Amino acid sequence: MRTSTRIAAGVLTGLTLGGTALAAPTAVADIPACTRTAAQTGVAVTEAVTTACQRGVSSDLQGCVNGLTEAGVPGGAANGACRVAAHEPR
Repeated sequence: MRTSTRIAAGVLTGLTLGGTALAAPTAVADIPACTRTAAQTGVAVTEAVTTACQRGVSSDLQGCVNGLTEAGVPGGAANGACRVAAHEPR
């Protein structure tokens, strides 16, 4: 195999693996479970709630809890919802 072919194959492999790594957090996130947990407290699922749940997906637990609390979700429920956000959907 020529050097240029090996380099091109390596670049393509790197791009493929990089794309997989970038997609992985979304694939294992459970934003719907987070928003359902927030909704069970009587809070409407707004853009603010969804955005807060997305923070939980990226392991920003404190940002997620703060966002849900600001949206009206009680502290304990906000904490639970954010922890659910980072888990694989069931």
